[in-house]
Amino acid sequence: MTVYVDDMRARLGQHILCHMIADTEAELHAMAERIGTEPRRYHRDHYDIPLPQRSLALAAGARAISQRQLACMVWLRRRGHAMGRPETAERRYRRLRDARDGGAPAARTALRAGATTLAGDCAGAPERP
Repeated sequence: MTVYVDDMRARLGQHILCHMIADTEAELHAMAERIGTEPRRYHRDHYDIPLPQRSLALAAGARAISQRQLACMVWLRRRGHAMGRPETAERRYRRLRDARDGGAPAARTALRAGATTLAGDCAGAPERP
């Protein structure tokens, strides 16, 4: 089980904030308590934490990830999938999003334009009537 902090830098008043998520809610709340994060900074499945607390979380064993990785992991979890590892989150997000939306972006564009087959799709196979 792991706690993650991203590299976002968002100004809110005097603070510069980033996000903190974890594999489990219990882990997330335990880390928040450990680094002194107020409960009001909790937002459904993550905490917005100031940079000094990010440093404390990293020192306490949290793992630094990119904002994009964190966003993909949250997207996956909110749709009932495992967050998985940050290294694979974006690839899994794109695959699931494209499957949900009817195929890869290039395929959707070609089909909207009226193509009956897709370039490179089943190469060498005869076209369907």
